[in-house]
Amino acid sequence: MTAVKIATRGLLFLGLFALCACADLVPRDTASLLKPTLYRSEIVGFLAGLGTTFAAVPDLLAMLRRRSTAGMNPRMAAIMCVFQVLWIYYGLLIASRPVIAWNLLAVCINFFSVAAFRHFRRQEQAQDATVTARELRRTSAP
Repeated sequence: MTAVKIATRGLLFLGLFALCACADLVPRDTASLLKPTLYRSEIVGFLAGLGTTFAAVPDLLAMLRRRSTAGMNPRMAAIMCVFQVLWIYYGLLIASRPVIAWNLLAVCINFFSVAAFRHFRRQEQAQDATVTARELRRTSAP
C-alpha cells in the first residue's frame, strides 16, 4: 500500500469516527430547516418582525435624502420606540429571540429617525432665523 492510500483511509476513519461522535448534533425537529434549535414559530416570528421593523425605514431614508423634516412627525417614531422597549422586555420574559431581535433593531431605526428629525429641525430653525434677521435688517435700513 502506498502512503497516499494509507493517509486517505486514515482520514476517512477519523472522519467517520468524528461523525459517529456527533450524534447529539442531529436535528430532532425536522420541520426546522434553518437551524436545529430554531423552531417553525420562531421562523414565522422573524418574518413577521421583518415587516414591522422596517416599516419606518422609508420615512427615515426620505428624510435623509431631502435633508429636511418636511412631512415628518417624530412623535410616531418616539412612541413606537418606547413601546418597542416594552416588547424587548416582554421578549426577554418569554425568551423569544424574534421578539427581542426585531424590536432591538426597530428601536435603533426609530431612534435614528427622531435624531435625524431633531438634527434637520435645528438646521431649519437656524436657517429661518438667519433669513428673518436679514429681512429685518433690509426693512429697517434707510
